[in-house]
Amino acid sequence: MSQDPPPFYTAHLFMCTNRRPDGHKRGSCAERGSEPLRDYMKARAKELGIPNIRVNTAGCLERCEFGPALVIYPEGVWYRPTTPADIDEILAVHVQGGGRVTRLMLTEKDVV
Repeated sequence: MSQDPPPFYTAHLFMCTNRRPDGHKRGSCAERGSEPLRDYMKARAKELGIPNIRVNTAGCLERCEFGPALVIYPEGVWYRPTTPADIDEILAVHVQGGGRVTRLMLTEKDVV
């Protein structure tokens, strides 16, 4: 709404780090490596000096089968990064450049 204050961050990145019990049929983002990826993303964003963003841990985002799951707001774009190189590309193309890394995007066709 027009009365809303401006956003505090230009981008807010949430990486799911939920851990389900071993052997759970849906798996979990943590067992697929989301915690080190989140740590890398936080350190890399700081190293690059990207202003006005926040990288946060999230609980379950209900995209377990496709994890690790990352969602970026305010756009609400979902990604499945699996390597530090994927994180670098998302930070460069999406966060810094305003584009999209389509090869890593989770879309409605991925919803179970």
